[in-house]
Amino acid sequence: MPSRRTYLVKEVAELAGVTVRALHHYDEIGLLIPSMRSAAGYRLYSDDDLLRLQQIIIGRELGLSLEAIRGSVDDPRFDRRAALRAQRVELAERAERAAEMIRAIDAALTVIEETEMKPESKVDMKKIFDGFDPDQYADEAERRWGGTDAYKVSMQRTKSYTEADWRKLGDEQGAIYADAMAALAAGLPADDERAMDIAERHRLSFDRWFYPCSTKMHAGLADMWETDRRYADSIDKYGGGAGLTTYLAAAVRANAKRSGA
Repeated sequence: MPSRRTYLVKEVAELAGVTVRALHHYDEIGLLIPSMRSAAGYRLYSDDDLLRLQQIIIGRELGLSLEAIRGSVDDPRFDRRAALRAQRVELAERAERAAEMIRAIDAALTVIEETEMKPESKVDMKKIFDGFDPDQYADEAERRWGGTDAYKVSMQRTKSYTEADWRKLGDEQGAIYADAMAALAAGLPADDERAMDIAERHRLSFDRWFYPCSTKMHAGLADMWETDRRYADSIDKYGGGAGLTTYLAAAVRANAKRSGA
């Protein structure tokens, strides 16, 4: 796009909310080279440069590495308008997912407050899991692999769960993720017997509470966790640390291989 004016590095930093040091770094590695230099040698950025910088910032927000971003924006086929539209859709989905989780957190805070004030009161424990919907896995698994009534089974089972059931499920899942996080922190390889045993507990938990889940299906779900940021973000946060999704997914695949799947 034609540039109407130029911007000094300090102005760009203020406009974009990044540091001058970051802009210098992007220049040094060739990711964002200013279009011009002033007579005194100062970096001068164009409107087009700022749009490229926005792509860098969006890419980082989406979890991409600088090299991945470079590969995208430098691709001769790169269409900025199409990229922005796709990014808008992904970020909107993330915002919706985050809003669901915030509502679940608010529900949990309400539960805590209500039970502290009136221990005998009955509260809807299902609400605290509304941001962590395992049925999404089952539904997508059914579409992806076919030949399974996992979604129907899950709906049939969960509709009869009581508050005590949901509380027990939450405790069980929390213990599994905590043990997986401890194994990761201890440096256990994902294909270590102990890590695979944790993965097997995770599979059996899904199998028991939601729908029949073979080791093959479990491995397929693990692939989904890693390719869909909604699931990865949920598992990482639920487990209390980044990297849990990748580790647990690897342990799930190793467990499936161990079983001959």
